[in-house]
Amino acid sequence: MSSELITPRGPRSLRQAWVALAGLSAVFLFEMLDNSILNVALPTIGRELHATTVALQWVTGAYAVVFGGLMLAFGAIADRFGRRRVMLIGLVLLGLASLATAFVTTAEQLIAVRVAMGVAAAMTTPGSMALAFRLFDEESLRVRALTLITTVGLVGLAIAPTVGGLVLAVAPWQVLLLVNVPIAALAIACVRFGIGVDDPAELHRDPVDIAGALLGTVTIVLALVAPTLFVNEGAGSWIPWAVTAAAILAAVGFVLRERTARFPLLDLRLLARPLVSSGLAFKAAAGLATAGLGYLVTLQLQLDWGWPPALAAIGMLPQVIVLVAAGPFINPFVQRVGLSRAAWLSAAAVVAGLAVYAVLGRYGYGWVALALVLVAAGMRVVGVVAGINVLSGLPKNRTTIGAALVDTATELASGVGLAVTGTILAALFTGSIATANWSAQQTAEFQQATTIAGLALTVVAAALVGWGIVRTRGAAKAEDVAAVEVTVPEEV
Repeated sequence: MSSELITPRGPRSLRQAWVALAGLSAVFLFEMLDNSILNVALPTIGRELHATTVALQWVTGAYAVVFGGLMLAFGAIADRFGRRRVMLIGLVLLGLASLATAFVTTAEQLIAVRVAMGVAAAMTTPGSMALAFRLFDEESLRVRALTLITTVGLVGLAIAPTVGGLVLAVAPWQVLLLVNVPIAALAIACVRFGIGVDDPAELHRDPVDIAGALLGTVTIVLALVAPTLFVNEGAGSWIPWAVTAAAILAAVGFVLRERTARFPLLDLRLLARPLVSSGLAFKAAAGLATAGLGYLVTLQLQLDWGWPPALAAIGMLPQVIVLVAAGPFINPFVQRVGLSRAAWLSAAAVVAGLAVYAVLGRYGYGWVALALVLVAAGMRVVGVVAGINVLSGLPKNRTTIGAALVDTATELASGVGLAVTGTILAALFTGSIATANWSAQQTAEFQQATTIAGLALTVVAAALVGWGIVRTRGAAKAEDVAAVEVTVPEEV
């Protein structure tokens, strides 16, 4: 009896769980591929479907908004009715929606397909992290499993534009979405046969908080739409401000609802737990920095320095290389410094990268490359360890909503990063930023705007990281004591 209590229930190696990991990796691959591989086809889609600029924007935007808006609701549903079950339903929806692409004849039909794919992503993506976390009992195996899953997705993200361009040279654009069908089929088979049904003891049966789900979804959707409106309409327009105000009102309504509901969608007391609040803060800092820096560097290389798109893509390679190649180093790093310390150190690297770009980015590409490397390295680590911290800090029956919180924090922070940079650029740059042959005044205005935007993002990201460090200070001290207790006898 005692031996059963100390024997881990889960697999003791990644190899023992390779079927399950293959399925969960396929899920993450779908998320990474879906928008990036389609972006290269937007001009072709516009011509063939006679789509307007706004319609093309919603071909990609509808997926992101629906995905971000529904993650929290589906995370709560999965924790009630089964993570594996909700994921399998989402994968079936993904396969059907992807097949429907073959019959699309208008931009509106394609947007509807993208909405369905966004729903499928909201049902599956948080579950991939939650199921991988629940699959293993050992912390090191959890780190390695999530590192493997995210590496597969990031490789897909890195090669998607190139693969998409090659496919378009020999096949119609619909093939780029039809590729989701075999990915979904693989994921269904692997999840079905590699992951057992959910343990009822790790689920809960509280009634679904429908009002809370609606308010939460409306809040997130409006919060995701507002940054795009600030960039497109400008800070001088009333529309983005009205949407922002509506998002704030919806957020207040959501908080009031969750504080008074008998069975809330999200128990707000869980967010006060140190591991949860710190992990979300670190993820938000990374999302803010990555989105803001990517936007600013892309504009700088192509518009300020006049690099052609192909050369600008090469200029972003340091970030891609670090994101893909850093995977094997994450687990050794975590084992050396501990999970909590790895989280705040990697988040601090993100802030350092932003600061380097804000202060020195205008003085040459070498500084830009250094900023990209620091942010990518920090994001690569924090993407794994902060998520594990959040899930470790939650009850077992709240795992999926915890994963949904992690993804939602990243999505919202990315939107804020874009809104901040776009608004500052619009306020300081005179004329159209897309025009060629800038005047000396416009060049100076752009450099001033990028410096101010970079510093603003640095301050916000640093505040988030500082808050996260404060929340995990006690946990970090406990890790240090435990490490000393373990290593001293070995040295003796």
